[in-house]
Amino acid sequence: MIATGGTIASKNSGAGLAPALSSKELLASVPEIADLCKVTELQPFNLDSTDVYYRHWLEIARIVEENYRKYDGFVVTHGTDTMAYTAAALSYLVQSSPKPIVLTGSQKSVYLRDTDARGNLVDAFSYCADDGATGVKVVFDGKVILGTRAKKIRTRSYNAFASVDFPDIAVMRDGRPVYYLREEKPEKARFFHALDPEIFVLKMFPGLRADVLGYLAEHCDGLILETFGSGGLPNYRNDEFFTGLKAFLDKGKTVVVSTQVEREGSALANYEVGRRLMECGRVLEARNMTLECAVSKLMWILAQTKAPAEVEQLFYTSIEKDIF
Repeated sequence: MIATGGTIASKNSGAGLAPALSSKELLASVPEIADLCKVTELQPFNLDSTDVYYRHWLEIARIVEENYRKYDGFVVTHGTDTMAYTAAALSYLVQSSPKPIVLTGSQKSVYLRDTDARGNLVDAFSYCADDGATGVKVVFDGKVILGTRAKKIRTRSYNAFASVDFPDIAVMRDGRPVYYLREEKPEKARFFHALDPEIFVLKMFPGLRADVLGYLAEHCDGLILETFGSGGLPNYRNDEFFTGLKAFLDKGKTVVVSTQVEREGSALANYEVGRRLMECGRVLEARNMTLECAVSKLMWILAQTKAPAEVEQLFYTSIEKDIF
């Protein structure tokens, strides 16, 4: 078990909830886990997941790699707010893993009497100990979700996570997974060790000024545009958005177009505003990829290559059902 903090390990600090329980305390709160498997625990950090970012993703992946031969599976306890980002990042940093890497957390602390924490922990270890478990998954509220498809959709309710545009892999029933989809176990895990954090997500809103693209072109290697609906750039002021985007691409940098709509993805070819965007240059389309995946996949790709053709080829290569 790799404990990283989050609500599941929180106590009231007097200034609000903050991670305080150690990995040993967290594990001791659910003694029935000892009936499922033998657990070794460690705690690389103890943070609210708001403070977890790419350096921590690399640290978790490093711990998994260093201990990969010793254990049959890994459970990562994590705060819910950025769990989907961490799950997506681990899906790129630890690819084709025959052993499960399971992320879980809770909406209420394990320290409380009325909590979802204990159930989620038992489910995570039960799935992790199952012979059919493989790869990076989020286990939460009785669901087993692909790491590349998980998204937090509620801030308070126990059913906080959903699988976006892809079925749940399994549901947990009476302490065991009931599979909707059976996955073939890969033969050997592939580990990666670098991410490029110099990307930016620009959320479009009506009336956004186009000159922000000039600033971003000087400071970012990659840009993700969260556009409206099926995707497209507005034309408020004499093609300024299109001119700025072309200048960004002319620097050899990467632009990914996604949509603010949670489900069903982008479709740039449907409307004139989308087709014009495609004419700006080598613009990549996220299709139905989650934002969490688009962010972490672009970081992973740009750490390997900046060559536009190679970036495009890697981006459209499906990894753990991240893009269709």
